[in-house]
Amino acid sequence: MSLPPRRLPTTLTARAVLFDMDGTLVDSTSIVEQVWTTFAGRYGLDIGEILATSHGVQAMDTVRRFAPAGADVGALAAELGRMELTETRGIVAVPGALELLASLPPDAVALVTSASRDLAEVRMAAAEIAVPAASVTSEDVLRGKPHPEGYLRAAALLGVDPADAVVFEDAPAGIAAGVAAGIRTVAVGPNAGELPDGVLHIPDYSGVSVTTQVSSAGVRTLSFTF
Repeated sequence: MSLPPRRLPTTLTARAVLFDMDGTLVDSTSIVEQVWTTFAGRYGLDIGEILATSHGVQAMDTVRRFAPAGADVGALAAELGRMELTETRGIVAVPGALELLASLPPDAVALVTSASRDLAEVRMAAAEIAVPAASVTSEDVLRGKPHPEGYLRAAALLGVDPADAVVFEDAPAGIAAGVAAGIRTVAVGPNAGELPDGVLHIPDYSGVSVTTQVSSAGVRTLSFTF
C-alpha cells in the first residue's frame, strides 16, 4: 500500500506580522454567535445568513446590512457592543497563538481587528494575550474589512512596506483585506471559505515555528515555517 506524499514545509520570510483578533488569535465563537442570535431573534432574521457574512466585519456594517428599515443602526450596534463587553466566558487563545507571539519581537507585531478598542482589550485579556503596542481597531479606520485600510495602516505603524509583512486572518472579509493590501496572507482555522490564489491555510499555530535573523546591515527578518 502506498502512502500519501509528505507535504514539504513552507517558509515565508517577512519583517513584520499582522494579526486579526477574533478567530485568529482569540477563540470567541460562542459569544459572537450568542450576540448575533439575539439580534436575529429580535427581528426574525436568518441567523445562518448573518453568521455566514459577519465574521471579520465591523458590527456596525453587519447591523446596517440586516437591520429592518427604520431601525436605529447606531443604537443597535452600541447595544450589541455592550453585550459583547460584558461576556467573556469561554474565550481562549487559539492553539499555539501564545507560543508564537512569545517567539516574535514585540515591535514587529501589530493587531488589526474590526472590534472596538475596548472590546479588543477585554477579549485579549480574557485569552491572556497582551495587546500589541501597534494596534488598529474599528475607531482607527474609515473603511472596515474587506477594505485594506486597516492592514495598510498597521504596516505603516510598524514602518514596513506591505510586501515585507505577513497577515494571519480567519475570515473571508479579513483575508480579502490582507490580499487587497498587497500583503502575503495566511488563513487560520475553519471559517476561511474559498481561498484566493496564493493564500496558505493552517488549522492553528501548533505547527508554526519562527526564527529571527539580523543581517550585517542590521535588517531583521522573521522566517515562518508551516
